[in-house]
Amino acid sequence: MEFPELGKHCSFNICNRLDFLPLKCDACQNIFCYEHIRYETHKCAAGCLKDVQVPVCPLCNKPVSSSRGQRPDIAVGHHIDNDCQSDPAVGCRQVFKHRCALKGCKRKEVVPIKCNDCNFNYCVTHRHSTDHNCAGINKSSQSQTATKRLPVTTVSTLRPCQVSDIQGSMDEDEALAHAIALSLADADDQLGAARPQLSSHSQQANATQSPTRSTNASCNLS
Repeated sequence: MEFPELGKHCSFNICNRLDFLPLKCDACQNIFCYEHIRYETHKCAAGCLKDVQVPVCPLCNKPVSSSRGQRPDIAVGHHIDNDCQSDPAVGCRQVFKHRCALKGCKRKEVVPIKCNDCNFNYCVTHRHSTDHNCAGINKSSQSQTATKRLPVTTVSTLRPCQVSDIQGSMDEDEALAHAIALSLADADDQLGAARPQLSSHSQQANATQSPTRSTNASCNLS
């Protein structure tokens, strides 16, 4: 037997249960049953303005401040990584103290991982130059491009007037023959300078041999 005049129906659109002990939401002021009275169960739009809770750090048992709408686990995790003074949190921060330099990344590593181009420290995920948009490799590529653009002076790029200044009125064959003649003349000069020294050495050798021959002759006569 139903008593529709007793109690009230739940305001949640998929429930509409007749509850003899209805509950009123303090945020949206609607009536709900005991199953849908919580803000998250009836998707209360004004619940975020009323549901203000301060999370507590499980390590130091201190309240953690957080902005409205921020998830409590994110606020507690940020507190443990930066501000918590408990022994486990401090020890963890001392071990993982090499923070990634990429903007937006909060990972830390036990050992430093530095980029050879920009010399900044990064995590394992962003250690490659292409993963952190390395500024150092861009500068090196620009310098290499500028170096390639510099003019290179070779024999083929010399102007005809410069070639004529070097060779004069001679062509290539004449210049080559002239260079060979100069080298042969230098070789003859060096050989001529060495001949007097050779003749003096031969005269000294003959002078040392002549007394020996005279001594041998005197021995034979006796």
